[in-house]
Amino acid sequence: MKTLLSWSGGKDSALALAALRLDRTYEVVGLLTTVSEQHQRVSMHGVRIDLMREQAMRLGLPLITIAMPRYQNFASPNPDTCPIDLSSNNTYEQTMLSAFADARKSGIEAIAFGDIYLEDLRRYRDVLLAQSGMRGVYPLWQRGTAELLREFITNGWRAVVVCTDDQRLAPTWIGREIDSRFAADLPENVDPCGERGEYHSFVYDGPLFAEAVPFTRSHVVTRAPFTFCDLLPDVKREAVAS
Repeated sequence: MKTLLSWSGGKDSALALAALRLDRTYEVVGLLTTVSEQHQRVSMHGVRIDLMREQAMRLGLPLITIAMPRYQNFASPNPDTCPIDLSSNNTYEQTMLSAFADARKSGIEAIAFGDIYLEDLRRYRDVLLAQSGMRGVYPLWQRGTAELLREFITNGWRAVVVCTDDQRLAPTWIGREIDSRFAADLPENVDPCGERGEYHSFVYDGPLFAEAVPFTRSHVVTRAPFTFCDLLPDVKREAVAS
């Protein structure tokens, strides 16, 4: 089944890709990423599109981008279940339906997501996909998030925190490496995988990467209630490597 993976560039996306690679039912033929039309950064994560292209190149998959017009419905009315407001995202829906329709015309049968246990978000995705004649695939569904985080670290994936929801996790976590120390230090009230939007990450190396993505940490910026760590492509390190 030809499948696109919804790719945020973070650890859950990486784990979902690894799981799909072990399942012969699905043939992952590309990564699907939504970016801010205005800023050319990944929605919610704030990572520059240039770094997403570097990830895709090292994973050996094409990156398909969806330019998302500006919209404000990020804050969920029920943040304990879903970090994104699904009630009035008409702009989002129209843009995604158009992208799904194009994917279906090109032979794509399914879109995979790294969602773990947010029921309302899954239902929302499936309703949109059904309108385009496709199905949703959830390779991490209902797995324990502490177990998933351990798997991510143990299997050699490497990532840094690029965004925090400061109402759920202090901005002092920005820029931290996701490793065993990170897992041990996380507050008990924070989901280990940040499934409620507590934090977002950027994966720069791992078992499916041909090589690590070179980058440097830059400015930390607050856009309440979120804090972001800007990552810059490390051109000098790329030049040395080549």
